[in-house]
Amino acid sequence: MMSNEGYQDRILTCRDCGQDFTFTAGEQEFYDSRGLTNVPSRCPSCRAIRRGGQQPSAPRPRNTEHYETICASCGRPTSVPFVPREDRPIYCSECYQSQRAARPARRDDSRSYSYGSSSSGGGNGGYGDRRDRRDNRDRRDNRDNRDNRDRRDNRDRW
Repeated sequence: MMSNEGYQDRILTCRDCGQDFTFTAGEQEFYDSRGLTNVPSRCPSCRAIRRGGQQPSAPRPRNTEHYETICASCGRPTSVPFVPREDRPIYCSECYQSQRAARPARRDDSRSYSYGSSSSGGGNGGYGDRRDRRDNRDRRDNRDNRDNRDRRDNRDRW
């Protein structure tokens, strides 16, 4: 059983909710036994919320500023949570979803890392030539090392 000698309950203020909470002598001894040097900055309930993933790790402001603009596709007014740039089109939610669905997949199939069939013929997703050259170089290096080792062994025998 723990002895709480040298430790006294301390009243701390939670950095999230602002409520006072008690950092008990037993908790202090536990922190000390684990080598934890910082006192807790959140109350037990805020710590539980934070661990449970119910609160974002970085607090974000609730009322983010929105900017009014015109959709580049349909011409209706829309608002966005960032400053629109002149060189980039801005879409309303509906047009954005249709634009997103019409776009091809992000990764070009000819540069895929899969080893299935591809247009390059080698089946290596466009990387067959380089990989084959590297494999041949490795085999050649291993063969040269083996030949040098054999020559050295033969030289020692004479």
